[in-house]
Amino acid sequence: MKTNFKMTGLLFIGIMTMTACSSDDNGNQVSDMPPSSQEYKALSEEALNNRTQHFTMVAENGSATFTSSKGVKITINGNCLTLNGNPVTGNVDIAFIEVFDKGSMLATNKPTSGRMGNGNLELLISGGEFYVNATKNGQQLATTCNILLEVPTNLTGGADLGMQLFNGFIDDNGNLEWRANNANPAGGGGVDVGQGGTGGGSNYYVSFGNFGWTNVDKFYSDPRPKTTILVDAPEGYDFDNSAIYLSYDGEGQNALAKMDTYTAAGLFSEHYGQIPIGLACHIIFVTEENGQFRYGIKGVTTTANAVYSFTLAETTLGTEAQLVAAINAIQ
Repeated sequence: MKTNFKMTGLLFIGIMTMTACSSDDNGNQVSDMPPSSQEYKALSEEALNNRTQHFTMVAENGSATFTSSKGVKITINGNCLTLNGNPVTGNVDIAFIEVFDKGSMLATNKPTSGRMGNGNLELLISGGEFYVNATKNGQQLATTCNILLEVPTNLTGGADLGMQLFNGFIDDNGNLEWRANNANPAGGGGVDVGQGGTGGGSNYYVSFGNFGWTNVDKFYSDPRPKTTILVDAPEGYDFDNSAIYLSYDGEGQNALAKMDTYTAAGLFSEHYGQIPIGLACHIIFVTEENGQFRYGIKGVTTTANAVYSFTLAETTLGTEAQLVAAINAIQ
């Protein structure tokens, strides 16, 4: 009798073990324990840290120009830096992040979604996303002068005269939204296209007056009728511990949309109805597992009011570098 109980117990444990995990399309085991919100968000924070470049300037020496790893020139006037309204002297730390490709946009959770005049969010085509900040001994500084960037246009496929300046705003959930900078370019910043820089190549000349996130962008335009689509993530994955992104086919590496809301029915949504019907695109599901990215990529051609879905078996576990390479491979 005890043997029967023992065998029954082992069978139950075996069944529970089999149902506690599954396999993805590469044959790797998939945990059925979704990550916490903090575990998922930690991945994008790590990706940002991996991309942060640091420079040092002496404030009282005046203007200083630094060149980033991608060839962007950053000019900051140290005489304009202040701490609590007072001029700063001595060494200042300049932090700089540059994002030019959709794989990095996804890994850092910095998609190109811009707020239009009517309040809707629409895809932006980017000439580069930039974060610039200045601190002294860990204390946040301000500036009374414009910060200048000289951005090679060949980093994003060449010059586009339609580009303008967008400012980044981060909400309480850490999500970034871009809003056009409508200030007078003479006082509040702007974007110009011209010749100059190393080798005489074409550049975007960008000026802005605040530290934080800035983007060189233009709104995506498609004349086709629009619709709203929905995406169902695997069971247990929601707006807090995963995300859904859209990569529009044929738009190059410098654009990535995000499904920005979560419905009462538990579906990810682009709720403004801005998705063109008949759009060839790739839907991307991403989450965290054991300190790595778990992601799925699905190519679709959109239809009106379509609902798409992901299962964990359709996903892959990978490092940040593997995720970025997979996203950038989407054409």
